[in-house]
Amino acid sequence: MIIRQLQDTSADAAAVEAVGRAAFRDPAGPADGPPPDPDQVTRELARTVHAIRHDQPGCWVAEDGGEPLGVALSLRREGLWLLSLFAVVPKAQGQGLGRLLLEQAGTYGRGCLRGMLYASASPAAARRYRRAGFTLHPAMRLTGTVDRTGLLDPGDIPVHPGNRTHLHLLDSVDRRARGSAHGVDHAFMLAHYDELLIADTLAGSGYCYRNGGAVKLLAATSKRIATRLLREALARTPDGAEVVVEGLTAEQEWAVDVGLELGLSLSTEGYLAVRGMRPPATYVPNPAFL
Repeated sequence: MIIRQLQDTSADAAAVEAVGRAAFRDPAGPADGPPPDPDQVTRELARTVHAIRHDQPGCWVAEDGGEPLGVALSLRREGLWLLSLFAVVPKAQGQGLGRLLLEQAGTYGRGCLRGMLYASASPAAARRYRRAGFTLHPAMRLTGTVDRTGLLDPGDIPVHPGNRTHLHLLDSVDRRARGSAHGVDHAFMLAHYDELLIADTLAGSGYCYRNGGAVKLLAATSKRIATRLLREALARTPDGAEVVVEGLTAEQEWAVDVGLELGLSLSTEGYLAVRGMRPPATYVPNPAFL
């Protein structure tokens, strides 16, 4: 068994994707599971390459005889350490491999006063992150199709499409909302998500990425702007599309209220785990980039 840094190769990117698919496969489903969505696989491979190129010291793989058994991708953004992906294949779980991987990825966060990650509902994962000093906030998830009769008059906050010219605004909003900019991660999201929405007024600013029916990331300087952006993102989802808004904690009651007003269903799923900070309030995290 060896644990090594991931390299910027197609083989290592494919290994990360394969471990993630095996680790998060529904155990109640068929052994081989449904065929992966090609677009999703493409995004996951690109996400791995992005992480390795910008944060290679935080990206690790465990393998035995050349077979990948576990992976950890972590990022650093202006004093904030983020765990982007952490997965161990089922046959290697419960043997201490996850602890070793997390320790290696955690060394990349030395000197960071704050940390954030999205944890599954696994009791073992919760125990591991709590022992690492993270506060676990139960997370909620909104799903369903939008009841368009619930969409209200948008009011006086204009929302318009964004692009690369808005990068400085995006990073400024990030710093207000979560304490650090996403920086190079915005280039990835602009390239791989359907749409970026921008709200920029004298009273504050915000943005939201959406992809199909999924709200991938939202940050704003006030709950009023955050609410407006979420409503606009949901209004733009294709008719009949399954909507997903995940990673919500009690700090995001404004988002829960919007979802319930628009006919979405609320459930619990895993934890948003933070260290040295509170969960961002006017914010909807992206599990890969938080």
